[in-house]
Amino acid sequence: GEKLQLRIIGSMALMLQADYLRGTKDGDILDTAEVDLATRAELLVLAGKGTPLAGKHDMYLDIVPRGILLLPPDPRFHPVPGLNARLVRFEIEALDIVDVLVSKLKPYRSSDAADIKAMAQRGRIDPDRFRERFLAALDRFADGAKGAEKFHSIVANFHQAQREHLFVEE
Repeated sequence: GEKLQLRIIGSMALMLQADYLRGTKDGDILDTAEVDLATRAELLVLAGKGTPLAGKHDMYLDIVPRGILLLPPDPRFHPVPGLNARLVRFEIEALDIVDVLVSKLKPYRSSDAADIKAMAQRGRIDPDRFRERFLAALDRFADGAKGAEKFHSIVANFHQAQREHLFVEE
């Protein structure tokens, strides 16, 4: 039948689109309408944390709700032709590199900063586009009224990322 569309986010999306490898234990998939409850359960039984498949590849599948992510209202995804050509039941799309990096500004762990730095070093970030996508995501986040403290923290993370990795003066 039809292939199930899986939208990859996080560092795995970066690794699918750039010459980049880093240690990660999970492959994050965005929870979408196409991934209904039954399909979600099947995916997690097959490749979720603690499954034989996850043990074999030392990586497990995780399904992430969109609502917890800092994303622009229109996140951009790109097909992964080399991978899709080998898949029978799935069609993989990877979140745009800049949108991945924007999503990393909310938690902004050391691994998130390292991802931003790595993409900057590879010339994969247009600072103006990064700012534009960040502002769109921030508008969406502000509409959800998540609290002023987290809002200010995310803005501070954006400015820190600009200074440290994109060399943009404020």
